[in-house]
Amino acid sequence: MSTNNEEQHKKPTYLLILLSLLIIPTCILGILAIKSYINQASATSKAQEALKKEQQVAAENEQIEEEEETETEPTPLPDGKIVYLTFDDGPSQYTAEILNILKEHDIQATFFMQGINLQKQKWHDDVKRAVDEGHYIGAHSMTHDYQILYEQQHFVAEMEETLQIIDDITGTNPRLVRAPYGSAPGLNPVETRDEIVDVDMQLWDWTIDSLDWDLANNPQQIVTNIQNELNNEREVILMHEKQQTVQVLPQIIELLKEEGYEFVVYHPSQHFPMNFQYDDRL
Repeated sequence: MSTNNEEQHKKPTYLLILLSLLIIPTCILGILAIKSYINQASATSKAQEALKKEQQVAAENEQIEEEEETETEPTPLPDGKIVYLTFDDGPSQYTAEILNILKEHDIQATFFMQGINLQKQKWHDDVKRAVDEGHYIGAHSMTHDYQILYEQQHFVAEMEETLQIIDDITGTNPRLVRAPYGSAPGLNPVETRDEIVDVDMQLWDWTIDSLDWDLANNPQQIVTNIQNELNNEREVILMHEKQQTVQVLPQIIELLKEEGYEFVVYHPSQHFPMNFQYDDRL
């Protein structure tokens, strides 16, 4: 009897052990399967998220490229006589007035600005406005000091610094500069011009000097000076951000229209040599 009872008690125990041996692995496999599914789902989700971000970045880059192409695409140069209005020494208290006049006549101009003036926060809005309205801004050195620029040979360094300030304000990355007092004789040393070429700068002088800077008491002479020098199919007129220039700028515009000139703004892709050194590399 005792032996039969023991065997009867052992049978449920064996069954429990057997069931355990069957259930536990099944549970473990189930847990592992669930964990694998969760990991796979998480990986899929992350992959989809990464793909979505890549597509978003690609779309943004494409949009930026399209905007850059639109912004940098120049207006074809017109046939016939053309004129570039250029203004030196800004930004200044007169920049906004010049922009107002140009806007009224639907004209874009080329500005050569000084670093010492560009550093003044109060004129940054005018600088940004100039770019927004289609004008080009190049560099006219930091100091405008002949001795520092030419005798001490800081021309390239000052222009690079000024160009960087313009880029910081406008994001335009300009490479065009105008030499204070013109490129001759200051840039006579070929070594300096080599340096300009090496840093991928381009340089413009002018075909007509309005002498406006010296005519505060005789603004009408500015118009006469320009009129007397209109000899070329393509003119680059030097003016400055001065009160007397603002005063007669509408007259200058009307004169040029009457003479059959169309107004154009500088664009890097349409660059042409315009320097007193007759250096085609510039």
